[in-house]
Amino acid sequence: MSRVRTGVRWLIIGLIALATVINYIDRNALAVMWPAIARDVGATKDDYALLVTVFMLAYAAGQFLFGRLFDIIGTRLGFALSIGMWSISIALHSVTHSILSFSIVRAMLGLSEAGAWPGVVKANAEWFPAHERALAQGIFNAGASVGAIISAPLIAFLYLWLGWRGTFVLVGSIGFLWLLPWLLVYRAGPDKHPWVSEAERLLIADRTTREQTPSVAEYMPTLRQLMSHRQSWGIVMSRFFLDPIWWLFVSWLPIYLAETFGFDIKQIGIFAWVPYVGAAIGSLAGGWLSGKLIAAGWSVDRARKWAITVGCVIMGPALLGAVLATNPVFAVLTIAAVLFGFQVAIGNVQTLPGDIFGGKSVGSLAGISGMAAVAGTLLTTWLVPAMTKVSYAPIFILVAALVPMALIATWVITGPIKKIEDPAPHA
Repeated sequence: MSRVRTGVRWLIIGLIALATVINYIDRNALAVMWPAIARDVGATKDDYALLVTVFMLAYAAGQFLFGRLFDIIGTRLGFALSIGMWSISIALHSVTHSILSFSIVRAMLGLSEAGAWPGVVKANAEWFPAHERALAQGIFNAGASVGAIISAPLIAFLYLWLGWRGTFVLVGSIGFLWLLPWLLVYRAGPDKHPWVSEAERLLIADRTTREQTPSVAEYMPTLRQLMSHRQSWGIVMSRFFLDPIWWLFVSWLPIYLAETFGFDIKQIGIFAWVPYVGAAIGSLAGGWLSGKLIAAGWSVDRARKWAITVGCVIMGPALLGAVLATNPVFAVLTIAAVLFGFQVAIGNVQTLPGDIFGGKSVGSLAGISGMAAVAGTLLTTWLVPAMTKVSYAPIFILVAALVPMALIATWVITGPIKKIEDPAPHA
């Protein structure tokens, strides 16, 4: 007789967080090794901005594509397809010789890596009750931060050992190793998974009893209906304003350290991981905070909004502090505070689709809001080369101005955060 396991939901989110670690190792490899790659292929800072743009455009398309795809084929196959595609894509970086070929493989990488984010929002809504959802999202986001922490020193070490082409091949193989435990563990959803105990199944189902009436059929809006609700637009706008802050540092931190402080790849590996320690702590803190508030009797609406506000209040001043940084230690510490506040806020923003809609629509809204995040990020990406000719202070000030805009979207546009029922249910 097989032993029945409990806590399967935490095993699932742990595996997804591990996939995110791999995701960030893969995507950050180009930035960390860019000084050497640029020298070998004769590329410039504008070429790097072009590659970031290509990646983000494909990432936007991937958010929408995989958001819909996860709703159709499910979480298990959706993640397998996403990570399989991006592992192949990053390995193909090893055979590139020009900006054109780099653009092609970066587009492939962006398209496939985008699947992780709508996928985790969907898995979160399926496997966790409301009071655990932000913490689960925080664990996933902490995986992104851990990936960023690991990637800089790891990629620097692998580069010194294998060169940049060999490094791309090696990191590309890691994703295929992840597929083995994923396909073994994620056998079905929580209602049919053979490892889920009855106690855990009831705990997960508690989201149904507390967030919607069981006798009422789940609201499954069309895409047009989905975007007819103010809550959807509030989430979309929050992501549009917040995500450029994260991506500014994910895409440009190694370049910032190289240009501002004259760092080589080895020095980038020593310093570039520090801000993501703050991000990892913020990911867990933001999820813990809103979960604690809900457990204390706060409504989901009030808990999520105040957790987002706390993150923004930390983030904005820290961004302005980064403007004053004159040495690398102070710079990475202030950026760590920025990313701490960002993750406190964004982890709660990312849970909102699951707070508002049922499982059949969560992936779609997560994908659409992810597209909005990319749109905001592209605007800042295009501005970076022009605004950083003398220093990075102007771009830091610009993204600091986005923080209050995100708060307006959260408090004013979104409206009440609660389950939306079908406005015209069938008899």
